[in-house]
Amino acid sequence: MDRPAYSSLRSVVRRRLDPDARFGLRATLALVALLLVAVPFGVLLVQVRRDGVLLDLDRSVATGLHGWLRGRETLAVLFEIVTAIGTFAGLGTLVIIGAVILLRSGRRRLLVFLLTATIGGWVLNNGVKLAVGRQRPTFDDPFTIARGLSFPSGHAMSSTVVLGALLMVFLPAVRASRRTPTVVAVTGLVLLIGFTRLALGVHYLTDVVAGFVLGAAWLTVCVAIFSLWRIDRGRRPVDPLEGLEPEASRDLRGAVRKPV
Repeated sequence: MDRPAYSSLRSVVRRRLDPDARFGLRATLALVALLLVAVPFGVLLVQVRRDGVLLDLDRSVATGLHGWLRGRETLAVLFEIVTAIGTFAGLGTLVIIGAVILLRSGRRRLLVFLLTATIGGWVLNNGVKLAVGRQRPTFDDPFTIARGLSFPSGHAMSSTVVLGALLMVFLPAVRASRRTPTVVAVTGLVLLIGFTRLALGVHYLTDVVAGFVLGAAWLTVCVAIFSLWRIDRGRRPVDPLEGLEPEASRDLRGAVRKPV
């Protein structure tokens, strides 16, 4: 091996093995994740706790959407169906199906990621709800009754975390030409679930936006930790459109096709 190539290889190995370099990468990723949640989520939280100007927008949007949906009963029923996807039962069913496929494929590291993201997101959401203690919107003629506290929206956050985690896990099993449309479709479904919570009158706008922001932040942290875990095991970094573990594509496809 010629000297320049040897020197280049040695520098790469040093960077991979150097604890300080790995710590620097972890610190950078942690800072990015912190800023992602601290800045926009902090603004929303301050507005809610201090009755800020955004709360006038909250009330205006809630009243306007409630009036718009009144008289459109068929659309309200469709929204109820869509919003059911974001419930504990709906998302929990998807997680169980995903976990079974991962067990059948032998990809236990991906299973750990999926369960950690899902359970951690649920705990985080409920912890913030209790800390803030915001009550839900109220109407004389509600479309549906929702229990529990309002900020942040559990549907918005859980849909972001669970559907995002499932997307990252199973994206390698999707053909390369279909990955971008798949990402767009899942993103659209998450946004639609959030919109149904507004239209059905069970959340304010800031609740839903905060759910998206906090969910995206938590998912980013989980993906960053898994990616570092992957690099520490000597595997190459991956592009987000490749999914978390591109090498799992054949195993995932085989597990999906395997007879029960």
